[in-house]
Amino acid sequence: METLQKITAMAERVTQSILRPLGYTFELTATPTEGEENGVTLMISSPDARYIIGDEGDKLDDLQYLVNRLVQAEWEEAPRIRIDCDHYRERAEAKLLRRARSRAERVLQSGRPLQMERLNAYQRRLVHNELSKMEGIRTVSEDSDSRFKRITICRA
Repeated sequence: METLQKITAMAERVTQSILRPLGYTFELTATPTEGEENGVTLMISSPDARYIIGDEGDKLDDLQYLVNRLVQAEWEEAPRIRIDCDHYRERAEAKLLRRARSRAERVLQSGRPLQMERLNAYQRRLVHNELSKMEGIRTVSEDSDSRFKRITICRA
């Protein structure tokens, strides 16, 4: 537990050291990541949220990547640090899962497979897990070396 506190403190320092020189005003709050053992979420609250988040969360993804790389350089076995800003990820994930469920319902009605847009590994895992709860539906990720892949939603 003490190590987790040190990891969290380092993640907060790294995040601050990236955002402060850029002139952003923000507050950071660390909480356990829901559904992840030892996971930590850093929530950024800021009037500059749209700049921190970027287009479709790209800047937020970059910030999260940098923070995780720096923390894992210090602690190889560190849990993944999740960074969110003004609950952007929460809303985006809920929207993604609504789209996936809607497409799955259409697949059940029509019998024809449908594809999701290209998703990163984390998003694909969310969709696969969510749709695995739906009876009569199965999901398949395309076979590709690309970082972003499509999921095909089919009848089981």
